[in-house]
Order: sequence, then structure tokens, then C-alpha cells
Amino acid sequence: MKKTVALVLGSGGARGIAHIGVIRELIRHGYDISSISGSSMGALVGGVYASGKLDEFEAWLCSLDKMAVFNLVDFTLSVHGIIKADRVLKEIQKFIPDHNIEELPIKYTAVATDVKQQKEMVFTEGSLFEAIRASISIPLVITPLKKNDTLFVDGGVLNPIPVNRVFRKRNDRLVAVDVSAHIPYKKSTAKGVDSGYLERLTNGKLSIFKSKITSMFPDNKKESIGYFKLISESTSIMLAQITKLTLDLNPPDILIQVSRGACGTFDFYKAEELIELGKKATVESLQKIGKSR
Repeated sequence: MKKTVALVLGSGGARGIAHIGVIRELIRHGYDISSISGSSMGALVGGVYASGKLDEFEAWLCSLDKMAVFNLVDFTLSVHGIIKADRVLKEIQKFIPDHNIEELPIKYTAVATDVKQQKEMVFTEGSLFEAIRASISIPLVITPLKKNDTLFVDGGVLNPIPVNRVFRKRNDRLVAVDVSAHIPYKKSTAKGVDSGYLERLTNGKLSIFKSKITSMFPDNKKESIGYFKLISESTSIMLAQITKLTLDLNPPDILIQVSRGACGTFDFYKAEELIELGKKATVESLQKIGKSR
């Protein structure tokens, strides 16, 4: 009997590209993915796989360099974010046509956050791309999705690893993938997060936004951690705690972890490296499961 998997793909920006490697390795080891639930980048990769276009998506990602990523960014000075993300989604739609979620060959759910109602929104039907667009709307960075007087932002705000939202049949093994794990990054030659890359990527617009924030919240301490680094680190701690509590309440049969130190949130030009990292993390987790039996 083929081993079936209910797969949960967590949020994590560019690190979510590692989900592709996870999927590849699970299939190589004889697992059949019967359902997928995803948050943020996990919703995107999961949706692409569910629509049967992972090969094309992977090839496109691996073709991107820094300049290509830059050219895909559609800047805006909105108070809600500095990137609209419409351009990259339109590019993806060139080789991945939109589907209704309920018509996909495998069960799929995407998680977003309803800001006005202050609750989690789980997409199980309707436009696949609309669900993905809602789920990837990183607060202060990517503008929210507006629909029917509702604002949707990143699913990771409330549920960064939606193990409680995946369709699961009786014999499915629950596999969760955390690509923002607070574990050491083993690659000794790894560079730290390129804090200047986002600034260059946004063509200086981040500085404009930052100066406005600074004027509102002045800080005369030279040793200050900095506004955006403080937001990033605080958010990371918050998401790590939510992830831990979620996994404690819904323990997966197999947990695959990728270190948050693997790359920065916007390092999408590192696709090949991240896919290999996902494969390696999957092999390590499967080996641990094998040894424990």
C-alpha cells in the first residue's frame, strides 16, 4: 500500500522555496501527497503543486537572479505596504493558469488573516490565486488583499504552520514543514541576512518609510537595535512561539525543519540552494523516523 501524506507547508518568505525540495524528496521516498495546507509561501508552493505545475514553477524560480527579482517587484508608497506583488503573480500566471480550489486534483487549503474581523480565514474553494494572494500579504511589506470590504494579510500572522487546517484521511501521515525553525544553520560558509538587499530591492522606498517611522518614534540611543530589525526579530519570536504551540496541540508524524538562518526573507534568487536544503532536511527527518522504529 502506498504511503499517503497530509502535507503542511509553513510560512517563511524565500525560505519557503525549500518546500519544493521537501515535496521532491517525499515523492522520491514513495510518499503520495493526498492533501496540502499552506500559509504564506507555503500556500503558494502548495497551490502550484496541487495544480500540477511544480516543474515549471521550479524552473522559473531557478532562473531568477538578483536583477530578475528586482524587476518583478512592483513598488508602491501605500501606508499598507511597499510591494503590491501583482507583477510576480501575473508572471506566474503565464505558465500556471488559475483554478478553482475545489477543482484541484488534491485537497488544498490556504490560510490568511482577516484583519477587520481579527480572525483566521481558511480558503477551501474559489480562486486559487486569490487565496494565494491573500496568504502572502506580509504586513508592512506586501499590500493586503481587499475583497468585499475585507482586508486579508499573511496567514502566518495567526497560523504560520496550519497543521489543524489540512484535510486528513484515516491512514494519512501528517507531515509538517517549518522553514523558520530556530535551529542552528549548519552551513559554515553561510552569509547572514543581507539587510541591505531589501533596501536596494525597493529602490530606496524602504528608507522613506523608515524615516517616517523614525520621525514618529525618535530614538536617541546609538545602541538601539533599529526599528525594522526590532520588528523582524519580534515577529520571528512571536511566530516561533505560535508554531510551537500549534505543533504541541497537533503533533505531526514527521516534522521537517529548515533553519531561519538559511537566508533572508527576500532572497528569492537563492532558489537552487534552498531546494537542495529542503531535500536534505527531508532526508534527515525520514532517517530519524526510520531509526526510531
